[in-house]
Amino acid sequence: MENTIIQNKELNIWEALLPVFVLIAMLAFNVYVFGDNALSGSNQFILLLGGAVAAIVGFRNKVSYKTMIDEVGNNFKSTAGAILILLMVGSLAASWLISGIIPSMVYYGLKILHPSIFLPATVVICAIISVATGSSWTTSATVGIALVGIGQAIGLPLGMVAGAVLSGAYFGDKMSPLSDTTNLAPAMAGGELFSHIRYMTYTTVPSIVVALVVFIILSLTQTPTGGADTNEILAAIDKSFNISLALFIVPAIVILLIIRKTKPLIALLIGTLLGVLFALIFQPDIVKSITDAETLTFTSAYQGVMTAITEGASVATENEALNDLFSSGGMAGMLGTIWLIMCAMVFGGIMDAIGALARISAALLSMATTTFGLFASTVASCLALNVTASDQYLALVVPGKMFAKAYEDRGLAPENLSRTLEDSGTVTSVLVPWNTCGAYQSGVLGVGVLEYAVYAVFNYVSPFMTLLFAALHIKIKQLGE
Repeated sequence: MENTIIQNKELNIWEALLPVFVLIAMLAFNVYVFGDNALSGSNQFILLLGGAVAAIVGFRNKVSYKTMIDEVGNNFKSTAGAILILLMVGSLAASWLISGIIPSMVYYGLKILHPSIFLPATVVICAIISVATGSSWTTSATVGIALVGIGQAIGLPLGMVAGAVLSGAYFGDKMSPLSDTTNLAPAMAGGELFSHIRYMTYTTVPSIVVALVVFIILSLTQTPTGGADTNEILAAIDKSFNISLALFIVPAIVILLIIRKTKPLIALLIGTLLGVLFALIFQPDIVKSITDAETLTFTSAYQGVMTAITEGASVATENEALNDLFSSGGMAGMLGTIWLIMCAMVFGGIMDAIGALARISAALLSMATTTFGLFASTVASCLALNVTASDQYLALVVPGKMFAKAYEDRGLAPENLSRTLEDSGTVTSVLVPWNTCGAYQSGVLGVGVLEYAVYAVFNYVSPFMTLLFAALHIKIKQLGE
């Protein structure tokens, strides 16, 4: 909310769009050449090149080097929390693996969740957890990882399972009063939190219903290859880990902490430490095997758990299909994602510093000659900011500040703007590989953005739903109503 929008009257729209066009062209060619390996480093360098193009445009329009570097620094500062959360998620996933928490989730999930209902059940479970916690990130880092593991064990496409996880997680993220974006959107639009949430239900509920229908149909068309081998998979898990319902105490405590508004970093740190404690209690042989120690002493235990949470660990089973599943990169495994976020913030920071973000939003606003045009311009601005600024918060803040007066002048209540910001800014951020949300979810779930994007039904249906309501003039609240 403290972000200022940098204006640059000397910058024209084509100069503002030039770095975007160049970036998209370079990224498209890079993905064509490197394929799935593009995120290993080449995409990161392409983002820096995009930032260099934006800087050249800035120099031509009298923007100083110091101004651009300062704005990049502000962007780094704004993502510090996200980077620390990523590191903690890496350590949490590793500690929950060696403690048997994730294997236990997979074990009991395979017993309870039948393949025929797995995808819609995944949407519902993630929606409930996300509403309770107010965080799609926490949902993905806890139950999301386990659900992807279960889906992998029964042979479902990982992109499909990740799409179901994210559809449910972002539904909850939008509708929960605990969510930061749910609080940010009405603050930018000049509305009130609970009025905003009530007004969002008109577009959000139909969107999640569409997603559920799609996943029910997908469930009917899928023939899980692991379905017949469930007993073999369960036996392999049971032999490699000490499976116990008591292990669910740890994720229950983490979810409870988030519900009670504990800061995510603190909750994840507590979850990691509890995971380490439970690893020593329930899986001492696994901790011992990490360092090839003959006996579990204080030194070998310390070395084992520290190696796991920082460098990662893997637990071999008798079932080959499970070996990739029961592997975690620890904190080190998140460094590639952090690298991507930092390079994206360079591009976004320079684009903001030269006034390109404000110029693009202003151009879209100028094309809004009708009420529907105003809604469509808002959606387009949010999508453009998710691609250019690489951050969902800027995709809410910049259009929110730019469009608030236009909605008021047309006699439209602020709930219209806040709902549109959420329907198009919050949920689509996860569909952009170099956006902080796309990079985070891809890194945590272990599934590429391009792999899950087509299945993240709720996320791409939401913008169309808000435009449909605007076109048909359904639930368009007027000022004074």
